[in-house]
Amino acid sequence: MKVLANDGIAQSGVDALVAEGFEVILTTVAQNQLVNYINENEITVLLVRSATTVRTDIIDDCPSLKIIGRGGVGMDNIDVTYAREKGLKVINTPAASSHSVAELVFGHLYGMARFLHNTNRDMPLEGDTNFKGLKKACAKGVELKGKTLGILGIGRIGQATAKVALGAGMKVVAFDPFIDHVNLELDFFDGQTIYFDIDTISKEDVLKQADFITLHVPAQKEYVIGKPEFDIMKEGVIMVNAARGGVVDEVALVNALKSEKVAQAALDVFENEPTPEMQLLMNPNISLSPHIGAATGEAQDRIGTELASQIISILH
Repeated sequence: MKVLANDGIAQSGVDALVAEGFEVILTTVAQNQLVNYINENEITVLLVRSATTVRTDIIDDCPSLKIIGRGGVGMDNIDVTYAREKGLKVINTPAASSHSVAELVFGHLYGMARFLHNTNRDMPLEGDTNFKGLKKACAKGVELKGKTLGILGIGRIGQATAKVALGAGMKVVAFDPFIDHVNLELDFFDGQTIYFDIDTISKEDVLKQADFITLHVPAQKEYVIGKPEFDIMKEGVIMVNAARGGVVDEVALVNALKSEKVAQAALDVFENEPTPEMQLLMNPNISLSPHIGAATGEAQDRIGTELASQIISILH
């Protein structure tokens, strides 16, 4: 049986599949040529990440396909319900990249709290001529320890983020429309384990209490954070969106930054991805990254292994 990993797969996944007799093809086939390629090569499993979309044409016109796999959490680029109605298995790797995303969130939070996203731009330009001026501009840094992190969406990634926050000495408050309570297991290097309970509260209460806010929600029709939500937040809040483009109203965000209601924001995802709005890219109060939440070697290894094990269990 043949597996087409159209957006790539870690070697760990390739090795696991090959060991079970699968042929793994790492060719990247153009979107408009996928149907022909799958049919000509009798592909059984199509694996994608975010670059390839799997819509009704592929589902309807590729009779050899048995499994569609997404290396990651969100499956916005796959017509999941339709595929399952047609008898295909649709799989993803919801747990594999959770900690990677959590660490990226804190990379942004620590960077913004100490203006590192600014100094890394400004030091090469002015470090030798305006050292004292740059130092003064960064004089109002803040610590995360002792502050409150508000988490919107306390699923796997939200929980991983909460664990990092607790380790950093933060108070954690969370909202999730589907989860009332979580019991977090924090594992330490010396074998110790601590369990920590969090009861979710209302979205409004999270927004009112949080010094820092992070979103971990799926794509949806309405904004999760728009002008009404910004109005409720504390003055000078710092927020991160490493979830999905479109869950934050970017126009309202720019206005909230302009009014200083939001002191700083970090965006790893964008409404107009892969061509974000220039007013976001040029805003000195926004810390930016190009949708790299799951882009660690460790996460990709876990994704590859997890996909392989699911494929093997389904087809063997």
